[in-house]
Amino acid sequence: MNPGTGTPGTAHEQVDPGTRTVLGPGDVARALTRIAHEIVERAKGVEDVVLLGIPTRGVNLAARLADRLAAIDPAFDAAQSLGELDVTMYRDDLRRQPTRAVGVTRLPGAGIEGKTVVLVDDVLFSGRTIRAALDAISDLGRPRAVRLACLVDRGHRELPIRPDFVGKNLPTAVSERVRVLLSEVDGTEDAVVISGPDGAER
Repeated sequence: MNPGTGTPGTAHEQVDPGTRTVLGPGDVARALTRIAHEIVERAKGVEDVVLLGIPTRGVNLAARLADRLAAIDPAFDAAQSLGELDVTMYRDDLRRQPTRAVGVTRLPGAGIEGKTVVLVDDVLFSGRTIRAALDAISDLGRPRAVRLACLVDRGHRELPIRPDFVGKNLPTAVSERVRVLLSEVDGTEDAVVISGPDGAER
């Protein structure tokens, strides 16, 4: 599949039979810029904001948000305020997927104690990944507040979890699969695509 064949920023582009593009690279860029501005407005300043990306693509999205926050407010130190949070050992599906590889947790240089932590993920679905992230954070420190930013909220929540910052609310069927494609990870232009059945819990 080559989801990069469409016109940048054009929604609902057919990239393969049964697959449609709902966000193109321009849409992704604008969504991240809007989220960055909302983070600044909500925090009333960025000095105490740190970003934690959830692997895989949440890490790349967090890095892009960090660059945007630094551009909006020079008080934001992207180098010291960006990290990643592996939630593997906190997931509630380990018994069903015991071979899941453990990733890396890298806290921001500024730490998370007393900070406003913004968790960053690509797609919010059942909420179970975010529940695991909250459990992981509780073992690492005590932030002043924890917020959630996601590029796509596709609904179908199984837990009482709601994002604070959303790039796109995307109504979907449970059986559909929503994928975020990023140039850094996928070697193609940025896109959000919907295709066939999705058995993954997010």
